[in-house]
Amino acid sequence: MATIVERIIAAHSPTRSVRPGDIVELGIDVRVARDFGGANVVKNLEDYGLGVDDTKKTFFTFDCNPTGSDQKYATNQQVCRIFARNHDIKVYDVDSGIGTHLAVDLGLVGPGDTIVSTDSHANILGAIGTFGQGMGDQDIAHAWAFGKVWFEVPATVKVELTGMPRPGTSPKDVGLALLRHFGANGLLGLAAEVYGEYADKLGLAGRMTISSLGTEMGAIIIFFPPNQAVLDYCKAKTSREFAPLRADPDATYERTEQVDIAGLEPLISRPGHPEDVVTVASIAGRKIDSAFIGSCTNGRMEDLKAAAGVLKGRKVAPGVVLKIVPATDAIWQEALRSGVIETFKQAGALVGNAGCAGCAAGQIGQNGPAEITVSTGNRNFAGKQGKGDVYLASPETVAASAVAGAIVNPGAIPVRPALFKPKPMSRLSHERRAPHAAPLVVEGRVWLIPKDNIDTDMIFHNRHIAITDIREMGQYCFGNLPGWEHFSKNAQPGDIVVTGKNFGAGSSRQQAVDCLKSLKIGLVIARSFGAIYFRNAVNAGLPVMTADLMESGMKDGDRIRANLATGEIELMVTGVKVHGHPFPPVQLKIYRNGGLLG
Repeated sequence: MATIVERIIAAHSPTRSVRPGDIVELGIDVRVARDFGGANVVKNLEDYGLGVDDTKKTFFTFDCNPTGSDQKYATNQQVCRIFARNHDIKVYDVDSGIGTHLAVDLGLVGPGDTIVSTDSHANILGAIGTFGQGMGDQDIAHAWAFGKVWFEVPATVKVELTGMPRPGTSPKDVGLALLRHFGANGLLGLAAEVYGEYADKLGLAGRMTISSLGTEMGAIIIFFPPNQAVLDYCKAKTSREFAPLRADPDATYERTEQVDIAGLEPLISRPGHPEDVVTVASIAGRKIDSAFIGSCTNGRMEDLKAAAGVLKGRKVAPGVVLKIVPATDAIWQEALRSGVIETFKQAGALVGNAGCAGCAAGQIGQNGPAEITVSTGNRNFAGKQGKGDVYLASPETVAASAVAGAIVNPGAIPVRPALFKPKPMSRLSHERRAPHAAPLVVEGRVWLIPKDNIDTDMIFHNRHIAITDIREMGQYCFGNLPGWEHFSKNAQPGDIVVTGKNFGAGSSRQQAVDCLKSLKIGLVIARSFGAIYFRNAVNAGLPVMTADLMESGMKDGDRIRANLATGEIELMVTGVKVHGHPFPPVQLKIYRNGGLLG
């Protein structure tokens, strides 16, 4: 009476017989933590003094940020590496690819096995007949420590695909058809087993595409009974024999649903809701800014070949950016050997390191405000892949749209691409304005920072350099300067910073000036400034003066008065006067104008 999913769960639980709704202790064959969540798994194990049950079944996969370009990700990765060294755990590092794909291609799991990961799409393993689950940090820590987790047995829906789609329709289109049929919650908390002529003939890559969309339907897992090709593939990767997985003849399903895919044409999901699926033809011609091919849904070799078939001999439309990220490094290498990468580069695409890419916000694939992207990913929630709008489609539709410059069916690429129409700028006013009411005499409380060579990373760390709104910058001022991390919380408008030599050494980042303006700092006095920093400060209208106050007897918190025109600085507590460099005429003019562009 058991479905395939129930049989696998039963085989991994002490009871050996389960029914929907039962709570079981589920034995886990393979336990994975990624760079996303991995550091928290380590923290949980260390905080509770737990060990690792079986290091041969335990792995780290770094796929969310394979470039290590984000410092928080880099920190998490290093935490995991150190833990792995200490406990003899295998790390599939930043050069490897998406963990769920590695589990298949490296033979970590096979049909009938169980796997958990800090990846909400670990249920993609249903493509090979493995019961995979994404779980949170504490669940994964428990699986690492004890080799099992508690689990509620899901009811199973039998999904029968009827008919065959029209030629040129991809597995992604079938997956989108299922999303359209079930919606965002039609399989909520349920397993689904997929049957029918189309499913039986479907290859591994197509099965992975459809299974990866299960999470977007609320499913515990979308499960394909392995066909002989999948069994043979898994045998070759694991050196293990696998018998066909079948449900009992009298298996009890929650319900049976038929999904008609006869004559199915290319589909696309509109921004914000993966389940908001329409035909590509119905919105053809919508202008796009960028395109993305990759993710766990469509980063297999078959996906790349399909896209290359569209791009061969063609160019990405002017002004459109096409980003491509293979799922694993092995796929990347195969694409290189086969000439697929060359096709991508000839077409004008950017090819990135293997990994999750924009879906995880750790790699190429993100978009900006008002940017229109067509993507092969599985999620297009608002803000998920950036601040623009994301359409979900097949690799063929994405590649065709990148060439056309607008959403288009793969078989209907126009001769000439859609081009961006320039919008004329409004005419600038050159009328003279009254000088800015900036004071020439500045008085304020001193922040004494007796250090030389304070660089721009200490003033405004590069982890924040993507911030462009000056109102957000002040909170990070001196956040990387040991001993002055509290500056932004305690600084008051009009305060004066006094420091040593070469203030603002390092990069040209404007934020190292603007964070002080954001806090309304009245003046910065240093013995000397980094050359670029000084120019940036002058041009931004931030008052900066060169003077040596280190030997004046001034203390932190004292008040001083500075005349920007004469250079005279008075220590108001002692009456001592120090002469600094007055503002030269050009600096004074820019300051009074409120900045170079004021």
